[in-house]
Amino acid sequence: MKKNIKRAAATGFVALLASATLSACGDAPEEESGSDAKSDFLPCIVSDAGGFDDKSFNQLSYEGVKQAADELGADFKAVESHSENDYGPNLESLVAEGCDVIATVGFALSAATVESAKANPDVNYVLIDDAADNDFDGTKDAENIKPVLYNTAEAAFLAGYAAADYTKSGTVGTYGGQPFPTVTIFMDGFKQGAEYYAKEKGKDVKVVGFEGGEKGVFTGGFEANETATNTAKQILDQGADVILPVGGPIYQGALTAIADSGKDVALVGVDADFFETDPNTADVVFTSILKNMKVSTYDAIMAAGNDEFDAEAYVGTLENDGVGLAPFHNFEDKISDTLKSELDEVKAGIIDGSIKVTSYLAE
Repeated sequence: MKKNIKRAAATGFVALLASATLSACGDAPEEESGSDAKSDFLPCIVSDAGGFDDKSFNQLSYEGVKQAADELGADFKAVESHSENDYGPNLESLVAEGCDVIATVGFALSAATVESAKANPDVNYVLIDDAADNDFDGTKDAENIKPVLYNTAEAAFLAGYAAADYTKSGTVGTYGGQPFPTVTIFMDGFKQGAEYYAKEKGKDVKVVGFEGGEKGVFTGGFEANETATNTAKQILDQGADVILPVGGPIYQGALTAIADSGKDVALVGVDADFFETDPNTADVVFTSILKNMKVSTYDAIMAAGNDEFDAEAYVGTLENDGVGLAPFHNFEDKISDTLKSELDEVKAGIIDGSIKVTSYLAE
């Protein structure tokens, strides 16, 4: 396994960097242990502002890096960001630590990742949930970045179909953190699935909170704050009894809003299976729209550790199990008898192309 040629040169100024730079960014890189037999390969990961305990995509990506490091017999370094001002300094710190591959989690890190990749062409980067195309010309902005993307509209379509089948009020709703494509792709797929169900079944189902494109209800950020709670209440006040919050921790606002409403409202999770990652959702989580981020991150790090790094973009789909729908868990006895078989048919239709799901990653 290769060793980053910069590591020896970087060692001499790491201590200085730690005192001069890391105090200004998120958390200093933490050295994590892999197995007892150590490799000189060093994988690293930096979170976005959600942190590694977000019970969502940061956590899943961290687990993927950790699993790969363990199997490679390597240590790994992880650093959390607390705001967007941390992204650049955190990446600089990991380069100085001598990282061979750096996984950056989330579209918000795209610009900082591209800048770091251009400045350090001998370091490999894995950018999770973004195409690294900041000038929107259809090509990624640095050759040493592997974009890892997920066509979650496909899985969200299934969730929207299921929500439309389950709703008693005839209204389902969604809201997001900010109108980034990796957020609205969930909302769009959910809307398409609900509308497809309504058309096929002749049922009147209304989707509130999202009209398409960037037209929808957004909290303006990804924090579990009062705004997130009030935004969820806005959706519930329109009659929704199934709600899809898209944006990491903002779902916690929906939990508060559901509890305050005193109504029977079902929550749809994103990225991870909320039933498994957050027991607080167990009574209300209907299902979750999954990104198989742990596995795809693990695969990218393993490839880099075995000198087989491939900078071609990966796109997770229903067909390659990169996205999917979680079980219904505590709602198993509340869904219709035919829903699961219908979802299997819809999934097959999406895969074979007979059911069209549009998204910016559809092609």
